[in-house]
Amino acid sequence: MRPLEERIAEAAAALRRGGLVAYPTETLYGLGALAGDAAAVARLAAAKGRPDGKPMPLLAADLAQLEQVAALDPLSRRLGEAFWPGPLTLVVPAAAGLPGPILGGGRTVGVRVTSGAVAAALCRAAGGALVATSANLAGQPPVARAEALDPALCARLDLVLDGGPAPGGPPSTVVAVEGERLVLLRAGAIEVAAIEAAAGRRVEPG
Repeated sequence: MRPLEERIAEAAAALRRGGLVAYPTETLYGLGALAGDAAAVARLAAAKGRPDGKPMPLLAADLAQLEQVAALDPLSRRLGEAFWPGPLTLVVPAAAGLPGPILGGGRTVGVRVTSGAVAAALCRAAGGALVATSANLAGQPPVARAEALDPALCARLDLVLDGGPAPGGPPSTVVAVEGERLVLLRAGAIEVAAIEAAAGRRVEPG
């Protein structure tokens, strides 16, 4: 197998051309397209068989990339400083111009700065935040290894970036930031108690 750096560069080039790439994140394998590429995002939703109206999360290599796709208020930044890079997804107001399938008909977007080394390197090489929906057909379980990807899904992709096994475990914790309110949308890798301690306020059940 070629060096990982070469495989990341090849995957980034595919993304910049409007391609779809499966890649390892800090939890499981994700299915990615550049967040600002409307045609690629539409292809991704169709390839996965994702229902209309179901939003897709994004991940970025750093805060600067994330700020190109989302608006962070002081509370969001406080949580980001505490848990990023890492598996905390914050649902915040979306930047203007994001493709509709990412938003699922709303005006918010789920974002995180990834702690996955391969995912972060891919974002940097591709030049922007990536869609990070799980790399499986709708209704199937997510996977932690490239070889476990469904062949039917792989046939719809431009490239599979085999970065070795992803850590697995629970998915990212998803919290909506609604002004001064925090609402838990999905329990996950980061405990609610830790989020409450960092925020200095209660996380309400979703």
